Amino acid sequence: MKKFENYAATLNNPNWDYMIKRETPLYKRNNDLRDEFQRDYTRIIHSNSYKRLKHKTQVFFSPENDHICTRIEHVTHVESISYTIAKYLGLNTDLTRAISVAHDLGHSPFGHEGERILSEISKRDLGKTFWHERNGLEFVDNIELLEDNNKNMQNLDLTYAVRDGIISHCGEIDENCIKPRNEYIDLNNYTYPNEFAPYTWEACVVKISDKISYICRDIEDAITLGILDKHVDELFELLNITSENEQLNNTIIINNLIHDLCENSSPEKGLCFSKKALDLMNKIKEFNYKNIYSSERIKPSVRYFNIVINEIYNLLKSAYNGTDTLDNFKNLSNTYPKLCESFISFISNYYDFGNREALKLKNKVLFSLDNEKDYYQAIIYYISGMTDNFAIEIYNEIIHF
Repeated sequence: MKKFENYAATLNNPNWDYMIKRETPLYKRNNDLRDEFQRDYTRIIHSNSYKRLKHKTQVFFSPENDHICTRIEHVTHVESISYTIAKYLGLNTDLTRAISVAHDLGHSPFGHEGERILSEISKRDLGKTFWHERNGLEFVDNIELLEDNNKNMQNLDLTYAVRDGIISHCGEIDENCIKPRNEYIDLNNYTYPNEFAPYTWEACVVKISDKISYICRDIEDAITLGILDKHVDELFELLNITSENEQLNNTIIINNLIHDLCENSSPEKGLCFSKKALDLMNKIKEFNYKNIYSSERIKPSVRYFNIVINEIYNLLKSAYNGTDTLDNFKNLSNTYPKLCESFISFISNYYDFGNREALKLKNKVLFSLDNEKDYYQAIIYYISGMTDNFAIEIYNEIIHF
């Protein structure tokens, strides 16, 4: 127990100053009881991106079924799992909590399918891929705004350790024994998911907790939706693979995986599972890809997502005309009032239209209307921040007369 206590993200850690570093220092309160990571946690849960997670797809597009996991429930599961692991190992639970609730802020509407669609658009028009870990870092660094104590709108300015945990969290990992990297790097140097190990042990815990959470919960949702009706025998065999005496369910699997990780991990070896537990995780993942993620049942919704996102993007793209773009929106607003109003409201925070002082905007100016690619990037940010419901609402406005 507490085997990692001497390596935790605390004041005694030799990398502490790097871990709590912010691009811009936050304003201070005389009566604030929170430490640096606790402040990050509350800044994250007050952000619009976090609030929208409750209406974003995790795996299954089912906005009318309250018992299907959405993105916000997933991050709560990751927070719970990582807290249990970090507390047992003696790591900083305030840091794991902050990373956990922030790790999926960059997800687009419609889950990984929405991410794939936006990536195709981004590669075509910007020459770069869209991936939610990178988008999450860009959102907390540049897009999300909070009001400070002088009622100015500022960027979140999170600590380096939390920002690193966001872009380093990719749960699509097959290797065992994860260790943090030693180097303090510019996080903008990331070019693809999982390129670098996380900077802290706490971020490594969240990375593994993400995988534990999604592979187990996805089965529960698939059962609820009847997707696994034809695979009951295979599922029964899979879920009993580690026990001779009890029929395992997802919560028991999660508990056993957490226990196995905690018992087998050490600062010398890294965070790792026993061979038996790792084999089980890999078999569950293989089962999920074959019977859930590739299911014929979800393919019609995937085709629908492609239409929705592309129609919104293409309409906004067609409005671009350099410095006259805003005039084009005045004409479009009669036909598409909700889309035009929300998009102009969004980009007004990141372009300089000469009213930043009146709007009390103290955040970074990201774009110029003279730059066409800036405009395309702004559209991608805008769409990626949408909930499933809002994207569909905007699409319906486009197609209905």
